[in-house]
Amino acid sequence: MFVTEEDHTGFRLLTIVTDSMEEERIIHVPEPAQAGYAGEKTEAGFIRQLPTFSLPDFRYKADTHRSFDVAGDSMEPTLFEGDKVVCSFLEPNLWESAIKNNYVYVVVTRGDVLVKRLVNNIRTDRCIELHSDNDFYKAFPLPVGDVRELWYARVKISPFLPSPQKLLEMTYSELKELRQTVQEQFHLISSLTDSMHQLLSASQQSNNPKSYVP
Repeated sequence: MFVTEEDHTGFRLLTIVTDSMEEERIIHVPEPAQAGYAGEKTEAGFIRQLPTFSLPDFRYKADTHRSFDVAGDSMEPTLFEGDKVVCSFLEPNLWESAIKNNYVYVVVTRGDVLVKRLVNNIRTDRCIELHSDNDFYKAFPLPVGDVRELWYARVKISPFLPSPQKLLEMTYSELKELRQTVQEQFHLISSLTDSMHQLLSASQQSNNPKSYVP
């Protein structure tokens, strides 16, 4: 209803993988395979080479789900590099009504796999706006025609972390090392500055010799 014929040119059919009971598996797209996944390597052979798994929750037994590695730091502190997001497929004809502002989605274009928060501007501007949780990265619009697949992030899988006390000790240790490094650099700069002043002073004296009166 809301997607034009021109928008449809970027869409593609999904290849799925099932087990011996004909239940659909969750296909995982690791970071090294994301460039190929976003490009034209979507034939069944490529998809079958990707790892698959299943989750016990009944919510992941229906519909099509995929998981993607999180790359980079653009979604910190919500998502960190090495995390995985398990997503459900969002049909293109539902984008206008189903994309929720400020929710996390995986956007697949012809050249990249992006994990971002979205603002839905399809009705007004025929685009979605991609936002990062890391303020260092600026938001940018993406024409809906450039979107090949859209996946709603339902859950994240994170590596096991040390206890909070251990993390605190690690933080203090890193800060101590950083402080020591800064102090060493400060002393080195001060020493270099003193040496430059001495050389400059000696140069000025040699260029301006005092007169000698016997």
